[in-house]
Amino acid sequence: MESVPDNATLEQITGLIRWSGVLTSILVIIGALVVLRFVRNTVENLSGQFANRRFVFQKIATVLQFVVYVATGVSVLSLSLDLDDGALAVIGGTVAVSVGFAVKDLVASFIAGIMIMLDRPFQVGDRVSFGGQYGDVTAIGLRSVRMQTLDDNTVTIPNNKFLNEITSNGNYGALDMQVVIDFHVGSDQNILLAREVVSEAAVSSRYAYLPKPVVVLVEQVVSSDLVAIRLRLKAYVLDIKYEKALVTDVNLRVLQAFGKHNIKPPAVLHRSSLG
Repeated sequence: MESVPDNATLEQITGLIRWSGVLTSILVIIGALVVLRFVRNTVENLSGQFANRRFVFQKIATVLQFVVYVATGVSVLSLSLDLDDGALAVIGGTVAVSVGFAVKDLVASFIAGIMIMLDRPFQVGDRVSFGGQYGDVTAIGLRSVRMQTLDDNTVTIPNNKFLNEITSNGNYGALDMQVVIDFHVGSDQNILLAREVVSEAAVSSRYAYLPKPVVVLVEQVVSSDLVAIRLRLKAYVLDIKYEKALVTDVNLRVLQAFGKHNIKPPAVLHRSSLG
């Protein structure tokens, strides 16, 4: 059975409030919200003007927001509460019993947020895959991480989820990122020509980042009654925001060239043997 604080204890807790500082605390919170909005707007404007420095601005904004959150919390507590040894004893006993279990997940997420900031498995602006979701990290907060998926959905994930699950990071702070595209053709087709077509489609795309290599891997794929040749293209997109544009552009070029050169997709091949 949970213990309920008596009236005397409630009066003690009420006595901890420094009423003269409550109004100041409200003004501090309003000021913090104004600063956070200013930081977000400034980062958005700078990111639009200097696209190649977009990730740097986002990282700076994340650190500033983290500092503002912590500083605001400490300021509000120091201004609003009159904490002495007796007050700490009351808080340590009553609050721990009353709300300890209710905030354990929040505390875990807060600690995990600090670990994410220090260990940096990903940064704001990175394109990551986590828990079946794939998209860009838009914010790292004290409680959660926000991700913008390629379908333009905002996903909020508690920080503590990242401690025990695997996160895949596609670019890790860089603008460019490797993109993998598979094509399949019949095993009786002109494989060398098909490989050349795929490579040419990638290097001629305006979304490709050519300082890094374009590779086409060839592999035979066998199923129960089908033999196909898989052409796996590995190319880099110049900016992660153009990932889908690169995939679409390369696919259109390859399909058009396959049709022109009469390169056919896989088909079931029947073999007969003489007894």
